[in-house]
Amino acid sequence: MYLFRLAMASLANRRFTAILTAFAIALSVCLLLAVERVRTEARASFASTISGTDLIVGARSGSVNLLLYSVFRIGNATNNIRWDSFEQFAKNPKVKWAIPMSLGDSHRGYRVMGTTEAYFEHYQYGRQQHLELADGRAFATDPFEVVLGAEVAEALHYKLGDKLVLAHGVAAISLVKHDDKPFTVVGILKRTGTPVDRTLHISLGGMEAIHIDWKNGVPAQGNGRISADQARNMDLTPQAITAFMLGLNSKISTFALQREINEFRGEPLLAILPGVALQELWSLMGTAEKALFVISLFVVLTGLIGMLTAILTSLNERRREMAILRSVGARPWHIATLLVFEAFALALAGVIAGLALLYIGIAAAQGYVQSAYGLYLPLGWPSEYEWTLLAGILVAALLMGSVPAWRAYRQSLADGLSIRL
Repeated sequence: MYLFRLAMASLANRRFTAILTAFAIALSVCLLLAVERVRTEARASFASTISGTDLIVGARSGSVNLLLYSVFRIGNATNNIRWDSFEQFAKNPKVKWAIPMSLGDSHRGYRVMGTTEAYFEHYQYGRQQHLELADGRAFATDPFEVVLGAEVAEALHYKLGDKLVLAHGVAAISLVKHDDKPFTVVGILKRTGTPVDRTLHISLGGMEAIHIDWKNGVPAQGNGRISADQARNMDLTPQAITAFMLGLNSKISTFALQREINEFRGEPLLAILPGVALQELWSLMGTAEKALFVISLFVVLTGLIGMLTAILTSLNERRREMAILRSVGARPWHIATLLVFEAFALALAGVIAGLALLYIGIAAAQGYVQSAYGLYLPLGWPSEYEWTLLAGILVAALLMGSVPAWRAYRQSLADGLSIRL
């Protein structure tokens, strides 16, 4: 114990260098833990982009492709689904609720999705969180009402009551617009950190209304055009949709219904489990995830090397100190242990300070990160894996501290008393 107290006194005598070294280690530890927390929570958030949904159904293609266009609004469906097929499965006794989705249009680069009121009632994200309106209401009986995602409203500076025109297709710049049937903004959703923020939501009737006078993908001309008022008085039941989500009464029936949908003879359909497809998609990004973690490990290694450099640099200045200790009875292993204790103390101080910096940073940025990116960074105790990382840092510090300890061990008393100019 007296050697540890002596090591503390020695570090206090060189407090400026010791504080800088510990601070460098603290920054690297904070970065490592921050990257690990963000990586863990990003994976959890990615996996919970959609939650509470048991099955996603679309035209038969690949599971990742279906997930991308139905949840992340990336890419396009290979085919549509007949409305009667959706109704058949929505009425299935195993099904608790169903959310139809119709995609294909856009507005200034943002996707438009046609759906029903069930979307606002049953769609969940994150940790079983429901969609909430920041302002206004959901669309009602008028087919030409739109509810904006938070990012759309913020980026395009829309507010309640504004008019907007949708464009055919999903290109950022479209030459074909539904300018004869403008929509009115009636609601703006709270930010979720999911693709919902980048989506304009209209009713299925609204999606049908803007295409009611289209034939073979081309708008009618002249007398064939149907005005918005005329469309309001017409039957706007869709003939086809892009995909639909299902929530079941019992999780036990998930696989049975999935098999039933995949074997449906009415048309080729594909039902996927969102969680499984999300894990499959995440595995495709595993290389970038590991690269980020490796980079943070190298940052920690750089901090420990800085500590090693500081201790080695101080050895020549401390030769007389070592020699005096030897002259009063200290053995070579006492000197070596003293330097190992110093390295451990610096690393321990860096780890504690790094944890403090991490929690201060999380407390300051938690609200912003959750609202802007949908990542919830907990303020709880380090996980078992994080404790393992911290223990590994302390062990690495001990190993690095053994290098100057070995050099000090081999220094002779005469070398310490002979000052070389």
